[in-house]
Amino acid sequence: MSTTSPAAPSTTTPAADPAPVPAPRRPGGVRVLLRTWAWGWLAAAQLVGDLLLAGPYLAIAGLLVGGVSSIAALGVGIPLTALALLMAFGVGSFERLRVQAFTGVVVEPPPGPAGPQTWWRRYLLDGRPWRATAHLTVIALWGLLVGTLTLVLLCVSLAFAALPFYSAALPDGSIALPWGARLAPHLGLFAAGVFGLVVLPLVARGAVGVDVHLAQSLLGRSRREQVQVLAERVETLQVSRAGTVDSVELERRRIERDLHDGPQQRLVAIAMDLGMAKEKLDSDPAGARELVEKAHVSAKEAITEMRQVARGIHPPILTDRGLDAALSALAARSPVPVSVRVEPGPRPGPTIEAIAYFCVSELLTNVAKHSRARTASVDVTRHGPTLVVRVTDDGVGGVDAARGTGLVGLRQRVAAVDGTIDVSSPDGGPTVVSVFIPEPRSTS
Repeated sequence: MSTTSPAAPSTTTPAADPAPVPAPRRPGGVRVLLRTWAWGWLAAAQLVGDLLLAGPYLAIAGLLVGGVSSIAALGVGIPLTALALLMAFGVGSFERLRVQAFTGVVVEPPPGPAGPQTWWRRYLLDGRPWRATAHLTVIALWGLLVGTLTLVLLCVSLAFAALPFYSAALPDGSIALPWGARLAPHLGLFAAGVFGLVVLPLVARGAVGVDVHLAQSLLGRSRREQVQVLAERVETLQVSRAGTVDSVELERRRIERDLHDGPQQRLVAIAMDLGMAKEKLDSDPAGARELVEKAHVSAKEAITEMRQVARGIHPPILTDRGLDAALSALAARSPVPVSVRVEPGPRPGPTIEAIAYFCVSELLTNVAKHSRARTASVDVTRHGPTLVVRVTDDGVGGVDAARGTGLVGLRQRVAAVDGTIDVSSPDGGPTVVSVFIPEPRSTS
């Protein structure tokens, strides 16, 4: 007769619910209103700037009208028209910067004409200068109206809001109005001045939308141009994606070849030596010891070769100490004396660092193999958000960027992050290879 003990009650503890993630705090309504009011002063400055620039802008428009009206006189009309369009084109670039500075809106310039253009087509038939002329004419008229209103309201509001500071010094204790009447200062005028200073930036913030709309319509890209730019971007991404796949495949094959030709052969030899040493262990201890010593040396060499292969993929020093130390170590191993200069600054992202290191490694390998150079230099600088890597050597030059797979592979690797490579290598040298790697914009 067998007895069974009752099953022990379950003691499992229910899983605790994860702590709720606090939602990001949004700025309150008062804070948003204060921020809008502060930015509104920049909008007011934009409108007053429209008024100040109205005179020069209308002068350019008048010059264009005079040039077009005298176009029949070829000796005068065409140069005047070309000069006015050139000035309007420059004003368009200035206006895009002004709108961005005072409103924060980025207006992308329209793309230029495709292919080379003769001078008269570039200055007379290109639509961008004509659109810029239309913009400066409209913005000048808009500035004469709204800029004057903004300036008058600002001056009156400031004068009324500052009444308590100078009312005692007013002649006859009153304010003389432009039409001859006089106005006694009182609390209502002070309140009106303060109200004007509060409301004016908010109204200017709305009125400056006209400036933004005009800039986007006449100085920015049209919908058709935006679609064209996006289509070209998609095509570029498809080409760079295919090039990246090919580059990665070539890299994989190189690693396989390096492993097969180096460490794998060493490991096979080690295994054979250890097998023979095992067979001779009893009959020939001295021979077995010699084979073990040989296998030990081969193992050390295999470890060194494995480190070299790993260093060619992504060296640990690059992760630990950054691009400066990694490039210095790379230059120390080069048979050609190499000087390295890395501009101090914030450290690039891991992907940008890896691409820059790979480019310098390949370029220094090419210098050692083909350039017959006595010295070389590596210079890493920053131009805005772009990391610029420049490798220079004093070799024989004559590098053809279209031949061979080295520079083609570098172009594919750099194109994956929208980078470019520029090669200058006249016969007799020097050779200068510049790699431009833009860093991605932060989305935080």
